[in-house]
Amino acid sequence: MAQTWWCFVHYLVWVISTALVLTATPPSSHQIHDKVGTLPGQNFNINFSHYSGYVTVNEEAGRALFYWFIEADQYPQTKPLLLWFNGGPGCSSIAYGEAEEIGPFHIQPDGKTLYLNPYSWNQVANILFVDSPVGVGFSYSNTSSDILNNGDKRTAEDSLIFLLRWFERFPQYKGRDVFIAGESYAGHYVPQLSQAIVKYNFENKENAINLKGYLVGNALTDDSHDHLGIAQFMWSSGLISDQTYNLLNLLCGNQSFVHPSEACDKIQEVADRELGNIDPYSIFTPPCPANLSQSTQLLRRKRRIGKLNEAYDPCTEGHSTTYFNLPEVQKALHVDPAHKPAKWDTCSDEVNTNWKDSPRTVLDIYRELIPLGLRIWVFSGDTDAVIPVASTRYSIDALRLPTVRSWRPWYHDGQVGGWTQEYAGLTFVAVRGAGHEVPLHRPKLALALIKAYLAGTSLPAIELVSVY
Repeated sequence: MAQTWWCFVHYLVWVISTALVLTATPPSSHQIHDKVGTLPGQNFNINFSHYSGYVTVNEEAGRALFYWFIEADQYPQTKPLLLWFNGGPGCSSIAYGEAEEIGPFHIQPDGKTLYLNPYSWNQVANILFVDSPVGVGFSYSNTSSDILNNGDKRTAEDSLIFLLRWFERFPQYKGRDVFIAGESYAGHYVPQLSQAIVKYNFENKENAINLKGYLVGNALTDDSHDHLGIAQFMWSSGLISDQTYNLLNLLCGNQSFVHPSEACDKIQEVADRELGNIDPYSIFTPPCPANLSQSTQLLRRKRRIGKLNEAYDPCTEGHSTTYFNLPEVQKALHVDPAHKPAKWDTCSDEVNTNWKDSPRTVLDIYRELIPLGLRIWVFSGDTDAVIPVASTRYSIDALRLPTVRSWRPWYHDGQVGGWTQEYAGLTFVAVRGAGHEVPLHRPKLALALIKAYLAGTSLPAIELVSVY
């Protein structure tokens, strides 16, 4: 009886506190305008709200970033805010993060019908997807030269302005715990934005954005270590010849990832030819042949890979391209007809090829932020040949952090989910059988990872007991 009464008291406190929050922060007019109804191709019900639209980050140039905000499916007022970026540079967080990785709305092979992702991260967080920088996805600028002058510095500045103004539109989230996440080239975006937030809070003597930490996956971190790890991974996996391995180390070791030398480019082309017709982002899964019939694609989608029995669809990028080009979808997501792209694409070659500034390393930002006590996790799918696990481990080793908990396997559903090591101020997680996009290839393991990260707990281990 006492336990029942105690549960009722807790429930009553939660109801009252929720009511106070909602009463104190009524939705803004922009927020009401941005609320999304039923999406085209959505034949299932949902129990959460979601919003999409634009936030202007520079009035003079007319730069505006497109966002899609998806609240947690239960008790959103008690869960943190997770900001997600994809990389490229020049790739859409809507295309990848939402539609094929951590978002709830995934797209069937017909490119018209949605299904509910059972491993969506909005089970544990309110997720804010941002197409950054301008020229990516539905984000735009009225100043055409902006698209030709993107770079790391302006991306971080615009993302900070975006977030500050987004909180004005969603005041009920002010003060909420904020975590920033991303993959690939977002290995630059995420720590750079984290650094910008810390600096802004310090200069304004307020906790304007309650940043608690960040996590990155298969992340571009340090050009030298990343090149070294790529060559080693491809060689040790039997993908390239000894000669190509040696030339990759010789010609690409000190090259920029965004603007490599001609010699580095040429030997990378040789390596690509030696790889053959495989997907370097996931070396053990089938690529998506462009000429496959839809029925064959459906069979591919049902194919099971590995021992963890998770379905994998190699053609998800094509499904997104079809779906987000539908006029009715763009209308439902409040895409501005005056600024919608002639053809929406998952990545912008124009943004990528005209990228202006890209530092050779962001390890200096790690060294600056780690002492501040932020929760920093770095994870890596171990079948990715683009930014492989070897690259990430070289970069972490360069930080020379003391080990708090030594290398060990972690488990999920009774099987090894990967391996992990905990350092003073940083946790590294390898995800078994995952490619470049960990939540795409191993969604169950990715959900287990984000649950542990947000809870601030170690990934589960099975301790071996000696029989002697």
